Amino acid sequence: MSLRLYNTLTRTKAEFTPIDAGNVRLYACGPTVYDRAHIGNARPVIVFDVLFRLLRHLYGHDRVKYVRNITDVDDKINARAAERGVSIRELTEWTAKDFRDDTSELGVLLPSVEPRATEHIVEMITLIEMLILRGHAYEAEGHVLFHVPSMPSYGRLANRTLDEMEAGARVDVAPYKRDAMDFVLWKPSEPSLPGWESPWGRGRPGWHIECSAMSWKHLGEVFDIHAGGIDLVFPHHENEIAQTCCAFGHDVMANVWMHNGFLQVEGEKMSKSLGNFVTIAELLHDWPGDVIRLAMLGTHYRQPINWTLRSLQDAEKALAAWFEAAGSGADARPAPAVLEALSDDLNTPQMIAELHQLRGQASRKALAGTLEFLGFRPKVFEDWRMATAPEPALPPDEIERLLAARLHARKAKNFAEADRIRDDLAAQGIIVKDGPEGSTWSVAR
Repeated sequence: MSLRLYNTLTRTKAEFTPIDAGNVRLYACGPTVYDRAHIGNARPVIVFDVLFRLLRHLYGHDRVKYVRNITDVDDKINARAAERGVSIRELTEWTAKDFRDDTSELGVLLPSVEPRATEHIVEMITLIEMLILRGHAYEAEGHVLFHVPSMPSYGRLANRTLDEMEAGARVDVAPYKRDAMDFVLWKPSEPSLPGWESPWGRGRPGWHIECSAMSWKHLGEVFDIHAGGIDLVFPHHENEIAQTCCAFGHDVMANVWMHNGFLQVEGEKMSKSLGNFVTIAELLHDWPGDVIRLAMLGTHYRQPINWTLRSLQDAEKALAAWFEAAGSGADARPAPAVLEALSDDLNTPQMIAELHQLRGQASRKALAGTLEFLGFRPKVFEDWRMATAPEPALPPDEIERLLAARLHARKAKNFAEADRIRDDLAAQGIIVKDGPEGSTWSVAR
């Protein structure tokens, strides 16, 4: 089975061929840990977790290396720590832990490596020195900047010219810049801010050099797949390519670039000013992670997603039906039709259609195994449903008495009476289900 992926760099969907099938390498941009992650942050975490699972299935669990970084040095972090009156280290530790806790509830696997930017300062300084040596960077007033005109192919990922990028970017105007598009690799740090000694004085790295250093350290000069949100294409990913390619003299940094689309909430851009800014933690108060996960996968990852209450309700109903049909006893192998859908550029809407087909075919073990492969957890879901189930209209012992009476009527072949009891219970919101091990009841949601 061949895997086809859409590559932002080439604007085409093509068969994926790893550099080394024994060491498939994937990098995804992780969080900047200054606040709780929101549902927009959840999308790449879930999408690229599915990719990670698929790659492990195709190439072997021990042959795929997934790196997702933590940015723990950033101006937003400095500002938030000062606002809260806590140390920068305290803020980043708390927020990184919150991120891990929140995303683990979404059923995602831990990445193979989760590097922190502050642990890779040596690699950043080394890359900057290489860029200066090769004529792609320069020092000016304590700053080191990448000289964009030194790279003729700059703008290839964004598919825009320098003039177009300059017109659309928030260009930081500084007198020491040789060109308006030049961006910071290293900048001075005041004594109150994080800083490290370097050949250019005490300072801290620019945002873009962090990912170049961490991906180089853990995946090499050129690797297979670089992933992230569509908002990172320019300037972040464009600048990563510039730094890495110019430092090592390669034409590419990663062979495939994958980007997930934007997220809106009920048809509007998510923002605190609109009051529709929702964190993962807030969602988890009302919904289990499996429902959030499925709702997120209902839209193809490259398309914009409209996050709605209806999408969560639909996901809950689908999961309830699938888990009921699957029962226990999973087949460890995911269904071929689901693998086929995912191998077509992570076609998760088609994947969901195939799961509905499996349920209709009563393929219990195949359905259970496929759900497990996709990261869905029946116990987590059922525990949540039990904890949030509405109170029955009748006392439980009265319901059990009526079920016993219904069973007696059925044994006596008095099916009219059995149906009457079932219908009376249904009228009070109590659903009766008959199975090989007897009848069970639940409260309609």
